[in-house]
Amino acid sequence: MTLPARSRPTRSASFAATAEEHLDDVYAYLVYLTRDRSLAEDLAADTFEKALRTWRRFDASRGSARTWLCQIARTTALDWFRAEERRRRREERAAEPEAVDGGLSPGLSPELEAALRELSAGEREVIALRVLLELDGDEAARVLGISPTAVSTRLSRALKKLEEKVTVHV
Repeated sequence: MTLPARSRPTRSASFAATAEEHLDDVYAYLVYLTRDRSLAEDLAADTFEKALRTWRRFDASRGSARTWLCQIARTTALDWFRAEERRRRREERAAEPEAVDGGLSPGLSPELEAALRELSAGEREVIALRVLLELDGDEAARVLGISPTAVSTRLSRALKKLEEKVTVHV
């Protein structure tokens, strides 16, 4: 049985041509794995970046470029899922009240401590960066991997929630 030309790229095929030929397939595979088009786009970009770096090691006699790219995509997606799970566990540990001995910060009132514990991990994180560590918006944005505008918005919302919680408790 002869495979269609699409499945048998030769060693001389350029990476650009191969990537263009299989981009839609790799993206569709990643959408299926992640159920998130935006994430699939990011992972597809990572996949093709890794593929470009290792293109010289691609061996067409061992399998098609499409299969090779899907293997890279799968590994990239699994790495992302594992990293996301580790991040989620770190946030959950940080959100546990007993994770901090003697309170969140010396000198805080019990009411403020209780209100801070009720905030999400992300809300506490932005407060910690901007208020406790006194990072400016650009620095906090770099730490969080978001825009300075998003930092400002998160901080504003978190402080408003904190104010409402402390006002109710007092």
